[in-house]
Amino acid sequence: MNISSLSIRNPVPAILLFIILTGAGLFGLHKLGIQNFPDLDVPTILVSASLEGAAPAQLETEVARKIEDKLASIAGVDHVTTTITDGAASISVSFDIDKDSEVALNEVRNAVDSARADLPTEMAAPVVSKVTHGSSALLTYTVASPHLSESDLSWFVDNDISKALLSVKGVGAINRVGGVEREMHVTLDPARMAGLGVTASSVSSQIKAVQTDASGGRGTMGGSNQSVRTLGRLDQPEQLASLAIPVTTAAATQTSVRLDQIATVSDTAEERFAYAALNGKPVVGFQVTRQIGSSEVSVAAAVRAAVKTFTANHPQVQITEVIETVTPTQDNYDGSMHLLYEGAVLAVVVVWLFLRNWRATFVSAVALPLSIIPTFIVMYLLGYSLNLITLLSLSLVVGVLVDDAIVEVENIVRHLRMGKTPMQAALDAASEIGLAVVATTFTLVAVFLPTAFMSGIPGKFFRQFGITSSVAVLASLMVARLLTPMMAAYLLKPSPEHAAQDGPVMRRYLAMVHWCQTHRRRTMLLAGLFLIGSVSLVPLLPTSFISASDTAQTTISLKLQPGTTLAQTRATAVQAQTLIAKMPEVTQVFTVIGDASSDASSSTVNEASLTVSLTPRGTRSRSQSDVEAAIRHDLGGLPGVRVGVMGMGNGQSLDITLASDDALALNQATAALIKDLRTLHGIGNISDSSSLQRPEIHVLPDPVRMAEQGVTTDTLASVVRVATYGDYATSLAKFNLPQRQIPIRVRFDDSTRSDLDALGQLRVIGRAGAVPLDAVADLSLSAGPSQIARLDRMRNVTLSIELGSLSTGDVNKMVQALPSIKNLPSGVQQIATGDAQRMAELFTSFGGAMLIGILCIYAVLVLLFHDFMQPATILAALPLSVGGALLALLITGGGFSMSSVIGLLMLMGIVTKNSILLVEYAVVAYHQRGLGRYEALVDACHKRARPILMTTIAMVAGMLPIALGIGTDPSFRGPMAVVVIGGLVTSTVLSLLVIPVVFTYVDDLLLWMRKHLNRRHHVAT
Repeated sequence: MNISSLSIRNPVPAILLFIILTGAGLFGLHKLGIQNFPDLDVPTILVSASLEGAAPAQLETEVARKIEDKLASIAGVDHVTTTITDGAASISVSFDIDKDSEVALNEVRNAVDSARADLPTEMAAPVVSKVTHGSSALLTYTVASPHLSESDLSWFVDNDISKALLSVKGVGAINRVGGVEREMHVTLDPARMAGLGVTASSVSSQIKAVQTDASGGRGTMGGSNQSVRTLGRLDQPEQLASLAIPVTTAAATQTSVRLDQIATVSDTAEERFAYAALNGKPVVGFQVTRQIGSSEVSVAAAVRAAVKTFTANHPQVQITEVIETVTPTQDNYDGSMHLLYEGAVLAVVVVWLFLRNWRATFVSAVALPLSIIPTFIVMYLLGYSLNLITLLSLSLVVGVLVDDAIVEVENIVRHLRMGKTPMQAALDAASEIGLAVVATTFTLVAVFLPTAFMSGIPGKFFRQFGITSSVAVLASLMVARLLTPMMAAYLLKPSPEHAAQDGPVMRRYLAMVHWCQTHRRRTMLLAGLFLIGSVSLVPLLPTSFISASDTAQTTISLKLQPGTTLAQTRATAVQAQTLIAKMPEVTQVFTVIGDASSDASSSTVNEASLTVSLTPRGTRSRSQSDVEAAIRHDLGGLPGVRVGVMGMGNGQSLDITLASDDALALNQATAALIKDLRTLHGIGNISDSSSLQRPEIHVLPDPVRMAEQGVTTDTLASVVRVATYGDYATSLAKFNLPQRQIPIRVRFDDSTRSDLDALGQLRVIGRAGAVPLDAVADLSLSAGPSQIARLDRMRNVTLSIELGSLSTGDVNKMVQALPSIKNLPSGVQQIATGDAQRMAELFTSFGGAMLIGILCIYAVLVLLFHDFMQPATILAALPLSVGGALLALLITGGGFSMSSVIGLLMLMGIVTKNSILLVEYAVVAYHQRGLGRYEALVDACHKRARPILMTTIAMVAGMLPIALGIGTDPSFRGPMAVVVIGGLVTSTVLSLLVIPVVFTYVDDLLLWMRKHLNRRHHVAT
């Protein structure tokens, strides 16, 4: 049954259907979140193991390797990445993209539990957790108050602000930057301690034993049961100095001393190991990250509202937003919506220019919103968001969506000009064009839908693109078959019958068609040469995963020699900030040193991160990459500093990872590679993850002397640890305040900890009393690795190469051609990571999706045309579009990336669609209306050239603002629009001339086959 005829005669069901779909779509649009890119939700499980004071090499042997060995048996693991620093090992287990994250969490937890018996007894149980929030901060605030000290302000952030903001829907974490925590310090007096023969570890243990509450026991008083609690904790920190500490003297006698007799007690702050500054001024701040799956814009708006309310309730505190990453996302959304509107308006204008009929133009224009709006409810039900990919797919298909309506309306108008009534014209035109419209729509679906099943990280991007595009195209088919003919039948007016006169463009085009038909070989030769020239352009184009973007923010990393103090790193950061602030494009610099959430032993105080905010893209003369190059040049003179300049977007660097079990061979290979990389021209800085040697004090116990004195290594290590740093965090005595606990840290003063001879005089309890540390051990200055990085159970080094003005593919080719890469030492291997790995996945998956798409197109065409040969004619248009796309990329300086691949996919569908319109009409005229082959082809070119040209111009008009970079950052959209425009222009011109020639060759082949088969049949009979 012809559904168009049914809708024309019974319009109410179609109208009701689209009212329901529109209402549902508007509801879905209201519910959809706004993000930059789709949440990849890569199943990643973190294992955190800590052993305070342990060196990286010790943790590697005793902890990391044992856990990694257990993890190796888990199925579906992509990479196991381990980072080991002082006292902490962080193991990140990433799985294949389709692995269920809950299953992965349970499998990792079981593996870690099975390794627990082999881990050191003194370490806390490893923590296994799933990554549930974004890795980058959404908003960054500073907090100031004239009434609060720095430690109180830090607690205010950790307690009050975190409590208020973590209740906001979508907030994943609140991380404080800068500041210090309150701490009680018990600074021991070495002379008095030596006189009593008391060790630092025994004092720390006694304070914890005395300063404690304990529960247990049960009493019966007055006929009722009471629980018994022992309350030994002091109520006020000031009472700690008078606390009596039981001690055992050197003469093995028991006595007690007041704590202030052997130590100085102070209520102060922890040793500073984190620092934050805004434009050089110290601040305390916090960063907000969102949960995976939540809308960036919605979460940011909710957080800002919560901060506003919180500030109103706490007027004594000023909270200021200093950095945000939401504006590029909001700009992308606003720009995409504007492009949708512009594309829709331009498409409608094109329709009017060709038809010069306001009623027909209105009927075509209605198709756009009614095709796009129902897509939103499907996106909402599938859990998608309004991100760069889905908005791109919608803006891409704007021109495509109006195509079906244009073809329908143009055909109806043509029938009206034959003198038919609007009702009859709509019925006849809808029936005539129906097969072509259905074929073109399902062809587009056959192109887009396979991309939804691509594998790996690119598959996560393309899944939303493929399904969103397919749903929108199917919605446009519903509009074209149900609504457009019905509206035309009731809204259009009869047109006086007249013979349409061809214009000069049509007459010239038909003359060219005649020439091509009479010079078929020459036409095919020229088309073949064009195709060969197109293919030859491929090596000239750079390749990358995602084009570098201009987000008006960049990050600078400063890495100093291990062992550098916080004060030295701070001075270097101030020097860098001063140099950067002189640039006219820089608005502010936010500096962060160390990590406020870690402890003093594992915080990287030798590293600083500077977030540089730039003026908006449209207000500065230099691009972000140019500004970054200037920053790189200005900071190149900082002595003893590794400088890295990296934009906030993607496509900024190339990671080269080497791995080996042989640390020496790995270091030699890394040094050789770095030397070769220095010879490459055009690249930026090279960041090396290999660990520099940090200074260490080695305490080497003498087994013989230790045995004579009755001293164990464990006792010796405990004395050294407590005296120089304090006990383990879990073993520290603590004050109980109403809302928190304050740790009590026992250790010697700075002068003792900085003097090797003074450390040698530390008392260690032996069999016959306390003895000096240097009596049972030797102390020396040495060095060791500050950090150990492991990948897939091997040590690894990652070199991050800033691309500068080059592409990922170009730099990767240069790197792979280096002698140091071609001749890696035995046991050293290169592992694909980062953008290089994703780029390889992209092109591999895209090649498969492209092949599947072409096969699906062919299958659809065979089913619709009931012919195995003529679909080949239609597919001949595909290679004709490639040359224009590649040439346009070459002229504009673009290259192969995810966005240009999306453009090629879109181009495949559009080009095939135009070819279908031409061939379908020729087949009908040739086989059903009895016209000769030449007459049928000329008639098809005559009748279908205008709708093909209209749809092409509408699509180009819709893409033009994107290609010109009008509005938001065009780095991602630009290459896609360039590909579509270039391919459309060449394919439209060539397909209108070449496809009719291909049709004749295919028809000649069919006639020859029939003649040959008939001859064999006669011979057989």
